[in-house]
Amino acid sequence: MTPKLRFENKVAVVTGAGRGIGRAEAILLAANGAKVVVNDLGGAPTGGGGDRSFAENVVSEIIAAGGVAVAETSSISSMQGGQAVIDAALDNFGRLDILINNAGILRPSKVQDLSEEDWDVVHDVNLKGYFATIRAAARIFIEQRTGGAIVNTSSASGLGHYGMSAYSAAKEGVVGLTRSVARDLGQFGVRCNAVRPSSAITNMKIPLLEQLMAESVELGMTGIWNRTARSMIPSRPEHAAALAVWLCTDATAHVSGREFYVQGGEIGLFPEVEVMRSTFNPAGWDLESLDDPGVTEQLVGDVKNSCVRMP
Repeated sequence: MTPKLRFENKVAVVTGAGRGIGRAEAILLAANGAKVVVNDLGGAPTGGGGDRSFAENVVSEIIAAGGVAVAETSSISSMQGGQAVIDAALDNFGRLDILINNAGILRPSKVQDLSEEDWDVVHDVNLKGYFATIRAAARIFIEQRTGGAIVNTSSASGLGHYGMSAYSAAKEGVVGLTRSVARDLGQFGVRCNAVRPSSAITNMKIPLLEQLMAESVELGMTGIWNRTARSMIPSRPEHAAALAVWLCTDATAHVSGREFYVQGGEIGLFPEVEVMRSTFNPAGWDLESLDDPGVTEQLVGDVKNSCVRMP
């Protein structure tokens, strides 16, 4: 039986595609008929350095399997770099249909020790870099008038993560960016969604991160959401890639501005943001009215303290 080519005559760009989830996404897209720009600077998990072989090896793997791909090694941390990645799709294949932003770095640090440089570097790649490629791609999508699909890689860390303020802020910024891009580009038939993936196979598990995670356990930090337990099966890059690529297919053409997570054998859809509860004062609020025991009980009476050590 001939395999279904979901992306025949389509062109895709995948950033951070030299390893891990990005590599799996690029290979899956190519296996389904897409021509792929494999972008990866080949830097370290904390940034810096560069090795073209990561992107080139993935391209070789795709070509060996009968696919079509080119390597691109710009850093998306600058607007020029983001533009260069998108230009590679036009220069080599003449169009663009899919953009998956997966590039990322981390610099773990507790907020009181976090340097301005580390904050800036993490945001330049994990948030500004996504804006850089999206802005360049958006102009192409609008000009082509054939729609388009954008998938941004966020993280469960965006929900709050001990010792990861810079990374968490950037990754939750990705979700806000995703919602806004969906609204900006929807009129042109372009959709934009976010994925919070988990993968047991990653180059991001550096020793300092493992140390901070152990500290959070010692401090009794509880999970900030209801999916902190390990999946019944190992979380692999291919699982996350399948979700991201599926969000680029015709089956999900009606889905935009939403966030998903994937961990091993489980995929989930996050709810749209909504107010959990509210109270109303026809005269407006001041400190005295907020001090009313009834108001306190209604708003925060059942809120559990999972972070602060009370005296």
